[in-house]
Amino acid sequence: MKCSLCPRRCSTVRYNSLADGICTGFCASPVLPVVARAGLHHWEEPVISGTKGSGTVFFSGCNLKCVFCQNYSISTERQGKEISLGRLKEIYRELIAQGAHNINLVTPGHYTQAVLSSLDEKLPVPVVYNSNGYDSVSALRSLEGKIDIYLPDLKYSDNHLAGKYSQASDYFETAAAAIDEMFRQTGNFEIDDNGIMKKGVIIRHLVLPGELENSINVIKYVSEHFPKGSVLFSLMRQYVPCGRVLDGEYPELNRRLSDWEYEAIESVLFDSGIEDGFLQDEESADTAFIPLFDGSGV
Repeated sequence: MKCSLCPRRCSTVRYNSLADGICTGFCASPVLPVVARAGLHHWEEPVISGTKGSGTVFFSGCNLKCVFCQNYSISTERQGKEISLGRLKEIYRELIAQGAHNINLVTPGHYTQAVLSSLDEKLPVPVVYNSNGYDSVSALRSLEGKIDIYLPDLKYSDNHLAGKYSQASDYFETAAAAIDEMFRQTGNFEIDDNGIMKKGVIIRHLVLPGELENSINVIKYVSEHFPKGSVLFSLMRQYVPCGRVLDGEYPELNRRLSDWEYEAIESVLFDSGIEDGFLQDEESADTAFIPLFDGSGV
């Protein structure tokens, strides 16, 4: 098929399976999903992971090329195993049987058709759409009624940085429109009596070393754009040098955040009026929290 699922709309012909030929286009992925890992994940926000874990399905490939990606081996190098739609449904059932609080689809945008087909029957737990934020509104609309919780990144307010580090010079306006659509679908967030999220949007933002103005403007946008009590905001400190940064191409990113950098952004967040959300401790900046993409659970 000619693909226009993501904002790049590269119209490449995507084969149904990797066995059909070499996949081109930006994501270089077939129509059938390629999955690198599936299992209970305990390192998401507390309202997602809870006590039993989030049932995460890590899809391979991506429509961004973030040079610092912590999942670089699957997002860019596309490590993973192609599976059928029937197997994807089985994975959901297996994770639910293990006690997953939800089914958490990680970077699913380029497999929207497969995801939609796999959710033809209502699951007994919420479905989480966990994305980089660079989603098309039309693809999101096709998922309306299937997704309970949206967990998008809002990586950049600065499109120059987005172009430099993720090859997406239209990132901010694209992600902002996508998040508006996500919020339209879910409405205000809801959390049950056990502290587990039932529906809504959590906007994530990863603070990059040396790019405080980018983070300040993301916080400013969210605080001014969304009414209090409507969305959750997650300010992430977990940046560690990964991907192409380790090759020395981007020396300005080849370090962890300093205490004063994160504390400065924390202060901006506290002054912004955003009251609902999450912070991360310094200990979160550790490669030990990056899952092993070894095909387990697939």
